[in-house]
Amino acid sequence: MTSKNSCIEPENEGNLTDATRRDFLKQSTLLTAIALTPAPLVKAAENGWDEKIADVYEKVPVNIEVNGVKHQLSVEPRATLLDLLREQLDLTGTKKGCDYGQCGACTVHVDGHRVNSCLTLGVMVNGKKITTIEGLAKGDQLHPMQESFLKHDGFQCGYCTPGQIMSAVACIREGHANSATEIREYMSGNICRCGAYPNIISAIQEVKEGGQEV
Repeated sequence: MTSKNSCIEPENEGNLTDATRRDFLKQSTLLTAIALTPAPLVKAAENGWDEKIADVYEKVPVNIEVNGVKHQLSVEPRATLLDLLREQLDLTGTKKGCDYGQCGACTVHVDGHRVNSCLTLGVMVNGKKITTIEGLAKGDQLHPMQESFLKHDGFQCGYCTPGQIMSAVACIREGHANSATEIREYMSGNICRCGAYPNIISAIQEVKEGGQEV
């Protein structure tokens, strides 16, 4: 008479054999893959050289002039002008707000025209002149718009202020500061979450009406 144990033992034995076979096949496959991988590539991966080498080959040369200073840079094709300014040139006055072109905190001038630097690739400004908030003042002498923002308290937390000032200067240069309504329209791309809009409009109007060079 066959016992219950004698019935179970052959089944367990088969499972163990299958498990051992599967483990053997997995290990064999892994060892074969390692054996076929060139030693230099394995070493490069271990030291992170593969990423460093990729960075060198992926970057492209970009020559730009920022605030009157010429720069020769190596830039990743996917890097934005905003990241280029902040991370490579340490010009952190240009703020990263939404990073989607909706708040205007990253506004800079490219060849005199205002742009959202978070939506502009660094490679797109090759050979161009960039002006950031750091480039408006002349030494210790503030730009008229900067002085006007201080006078009219055109900021609260101040995070949007660099972009607001850069857009405000462009607004006058573009001829779109002839009335409060027009200023609101052409400054609408710059968001102030603190709600300092009336003071910002007053600051722009004073510079416009004063006929100061911007």
